Amino acid sequence: MRDNKNKYDHVFTVQPASEAPEVLDSVTRILSEERGIVICARPLEVTSFEVGGFRMAYVFYESGLAVNVMYGIEDGTKRAVGFKLSEGMDVPEELASKFKFARQKSKLAGEIRGSFFVIKGEY
Repeated sequence: MRDNKNKYDHVFTVQPASEAPEVLDSVTRILSEERGIVICARPLEVTSFEVGGFRMAYVFYESGLAVNVMYGIEDGTKRAVGFKLSEGMDVPEELASKFKFARQKSKLAGEIRGSFFVIKGEY
């Protein structure tokens, strides 16, 4: 996550999901309570950190799906969940009927397909 290093001088590191269950639980709760989403794929790696007035959490799944939560600490700031699909990956069944995935070209990552939703609750 080059943006974190360039914009905030934060080095992006991950750890096995089994070593940080609280991160996985937090993301899982937001997905479930906000949209009734349960990701079927096995979570592999997670990370969480605070930077630039946001709490950030990422979960990377075996299927190639990446889910990130950007939660503004101050009231009235941006709060959203983003989904990114690995190149060539089919849209997971649990997301296919709920979201449209936009395509974007990236010099570093090839073709990126992503979607998001705004978080309405307090977490």
